[in-house]
Amino acid sequence: MKDVYLLAIESSCDETAASVVKNGNEIISNVVSSQIDVHSQFGGVIPEVASRIHVENISLVIEKAMKDANMEYSALDGICFTQGPGLIGSLHVGVQAAKTLAFAHHLPLIPVHHITGHIYANAFVDEIKFPLLALVVSGGHTELVYMKEDYSFEVVGTTQDDAIGEAYDKVARVLGLPYPGGPQIDRLAKTGEATYPLPKPKTENELDFSFSGLKSAVIQSMDRLKRRNEEMIPANMAASFQEAALGQLWNRVDKALELYQPVHFVIAGGVAANSRLRELVTENMKKYSNISYTIPPLWCCTDNAAMIGASGYHAYLKEIRANEDVGANPSLQM
Repeated sequence: MKDVYLLAIESSCDETAASVVKNGNEIISNVVSSQIDVHSQFGGVIPEVASRIHVENISLVIEKAMKDANMEYSALDGICFTQGPGLIGSLHVGVQAAKTLAFAHHLPLIPVHHITGHIYANAFVDEIKFPLLALVVSGGHTELVYMKEDYSFEVVGTTQDDAIGEAYDKVARVLGLPYPGGPQIDRLAKTGEATYPLPKPKTENELDFSFSGLKSAVIQSMDRLKRRNEEMIPANMAASFQEAALGQLWNRVDKALELYQPVHFVIAGGVAANSRLRELVTENMKKYSNISYTIPPLWCCTDNAAMIGASGYHAYLKEIRANEDVGANPSLQM
């Protein structure tokens, strides 16, 4: 079978990224320009600022990805891009760049759902086997995705309110920690103990998640301590929140593994970089000797274009194409 080379473009949030990927599992080049230093000054991503910086960076990032790959456009088999979900202004910049290049170089245009990219990022580590269960955890997503076969996605569990990464950011803010909150809480929790009792949220669907009440419980716990003039130990509060949040995650994963009996389990998304979550997966998967599992390297967890190329390859094989009037879709369904 002929090798397939795709240029991938990702601009769904605050990273401008481009990558050349071969056969969905080999990275030829991978360039990411992060805006985190800018947005950390505001305590979160400012959409208008993000899209403006994407406009400034997109051409340079694509040019570098092609230069690093030492390839001409004539050697490509297609251009894939993140169509959604994400911030509309940010997505629009990547979509327009992909459409322009596809038109200029007479290449097929392949739309990719951002979350499928996170799942297929695991292909750079292991061969993906089906049926597969993926736990997708990030600032905007908390989902359990069942894949009966290649490029077949069924969301079997989702958050009823906040995504887990969003909850981390909100708790970090009340603890006075800088943005992004996830890594800050993960680091602080290592120095503390889970001494503060926090509730276990209940959901109607046993595979769904809820983090809004947990965030509120942290705030209420801190308020109670203040009223009693008792010292609040930030490291212990961080550890208490983290154990409650990740305990809920694993509780749902455990049920889904029993229910769907996949042969492969993967974690994906920015929160997959959390050191305690990675420990929990390693510890708890020991009882599932019949299920292989993949914990991706840290670079695979954050947004990048290589993961869009990995997913885009399978979309390319399935002959999924977009025409020239395709637009960004911030609420794109999987």
